Amino acid sequence: MQAGHILPFDAHDNFWEMGDVGPCGPCTELHYDRIGGRDASSIVNMDDPDVIEIWNLVFMQMNRNEDGSLDMLPAKHIDTGMGFERIVSILQDKPSNYDTDVFTPLFAAIKSVTGTDHEYAGRIGAADVGAKDTAYRVIADHIRTITFAITDGAMPDKVGRGYVLRRVVRRAVRFGRECLDAKPGFFSRLVDSVVELMGDVFPELHSKPDFVKEVIAEEEEQFGRTLNTGIKRFNKFAEAVKAEGGTVIPGPQAFMLYDSYGFPSDLTIMMAEEKGMTVDMDGYDAEMKRQQEQSKGKKGSSKKMVLEAAQTDYLDKGGVDPTDDSAKYSWNVAPASAIKALYTDDGFKETATVGEHGTFGIILHSTSFYAEQGGQIYDTGVLLVESDENDVIFEVSDCQKFGAYVLHIGELKAGSIKLEDTLNVQVDYSRRERIAPNHTCTHSLNYALRQVLADGVNDGKVKIDQRGSLNSPELLRFDFTYSKALTADQLEAVETIVAEDVRRNLKVHIEESPLPAAKKINTLRAVFGETYPDPVRVVSIGVPVDKLLADPENPEWMKYSVEFCGGTHVESLGVSTAFVVSKEEAISKGVRRIYGLTGLRAEQAIRDGKTLGAKVTASEKLSGDALESAVRSLKGDIDAVEVMSAPVLSKLRARVDAMAKR
Repeated sequence: MQAGHILPFDAHDNFWEMGDVGPCGPCTELHYDRIGGRDASSIVNMDDPDVIEIWNLVFMQMNRNEDGSLDMLPAKHIDTGMGFERIVSILQDKPSNYDTDVFTPLFAAIKSVTGTDHEYAGRIGAADVGAKDTAYRVIADHIRTITFAITDGAMPDKVGRGYVLRRVVRRAVRFGRECLDAKPGFFSRLVDSVVELMGDVFPELHSKPDFVKEVIAEEEEQFGRTLNTGIKRFNKFAEAVKAEGGTVIPGPQAFMLYDSYGFPSDLTIMMAEEKGMTVDMDGYDAEMKRQQEQSKGKKGSSKKMVLEAAQTDYLDKGGVDPTDDSAKYSWNVAPASAIKALYTDDGFKETATVGEHGTFGIILHSTSFYAEQGGQIYDTGVLLVESDENDVIFEVSDCQKFGAYVLHIGELKAGSIKLEDTLNVQVDYSRRERIAPNHTCTHSLNYALRQVLADGVNDGKVKIDQRGSLNSPELLRFDFTYSKALTADQLEAVETIVAEDVRRNLKVHIEESPLPAAKKINTLRAVFGETYPDPVRVVSIGVPVDKLLADPENPEWMKYSVEFCGGTHVESLGVSTAFVVSKEEAISKGVRRIYGLTGLRAEQAIRDGKTLGAKVTASEKLSGDALESAVRSLKGDIDAVEVMSAPVLSKLRARVDAMAKR
């Protein structure tokens, strides 16, 4: 062991603070010289790769106030932070963390999953031709991060910590696809390697690896749809800049890659470096700030893009045909359609250019977008044109139907458009794939409520009528008439009926029928006060519509869910994978609201319920101080629950209350 040196530093290097305010204090660092046999004092904290910080002891004894002053904390402690990978590299005498057995098994898995011929060689900088070794390091780091984070309850999202995770996935996917020629779906397949490598030390990793893989795969698929187009767009920007003798990607163009294609800025910077270029980050930040200011303005405004009677009359008299939206029931199509109207805050326009109008609406001759109606939320996606002369990207964030016209509402992110231009219509089907199971399960839920709450009641005193619904990517919500809160047993019975329909994978039958004939089906559930078209679209779960119409009064049909509905649905309920009732509440006198989850969120809720249930069961065997401690812990767990089966949570709470009485 070589001799050590104690070196004094100022507060810049040896005072730790978590932010502008909060606990803080002086710290002492331990640095290690990999080379040894020399006085390395002069290169401590100088970013020399051979002299590294391996440990940091923070003496947490003060609190920083908002005015900058410091107060002593009433309780003081030492926060010790050891660099695990760095310690391993020293113990194993490796020049880098990535050369240790903390990473080498992951590198082996990456090589196998991506199918690359490249062996990791530890190259960096210019020596790392094609950034292949960098790709190994990025993917290994990021699969560890995302696996731990999702296991711990975080989820990729558009905002906050969720957006950090989304960037992690996208950065890793891009490195794998671009640098190692990995096939789509490679990243999620690395989860098992992380669990195998670290699961003994972190056993919670074994709790839900399949769920983690499903979440990552969904994120990877979503990004994959825009990745290739975004790379083409970047290459076009780069070629244009080079053609003019420049080497800097303009900030607005870099921001468009982020805003329209989900490219994090560091990903764009790396792509630029590969071409010997840089990115105007000041311009990027300015564009980001400009959009944030616009967003603030939108949030503060109550104005919404709406076509009133005067506008629809203007379109009709102007010869604009009703929007053909028959393709809204199709999946994975990308039709082309001509622009028939451009509607802005200043009225109808003939042209629009990026940055000119902010949010505005486009009416097309035909569309595959589903406009919000019947409780189902709108589709999102893009309308675009790719050409050498004029690339167009219109990001659709909302879609509404006014009279006979479908209005695609959003922002023009690139290019310019005019009436009669043809745009490619691209719905975000990955989002719709999360909406459709919720909508179909709402039908099954409606049926289940009737079975549980009104089954066998013939005196007319108990009637379950629908009063509204919402089907979004995250959840389903159903409002119905009922005079009191549902008990845990009733909720469990409702949940069981829907979950059993999902398990049986009942087929969903959809067919148009003359309205008078369809109304005769004895099991039909219709929305109170709703006016239906003729012919009407009949959605039946479990029995073909033609059988219902052939014998509409058959009492056998009372075993099935049959409704009039214009929404998008799954082909069979098994696509939903799972179902739970997550909440039930009153919204007005005599009207209740019930929430449900399907897919990944339902699966996770079921797993969390089983985990908490096992903990309750184990605690019920305790007594004395051990029981008291367990009850405190369980009550904290129950209070912290975000999403779980409502009947399961209710019954677990009752069991914990019983233990508390003991």
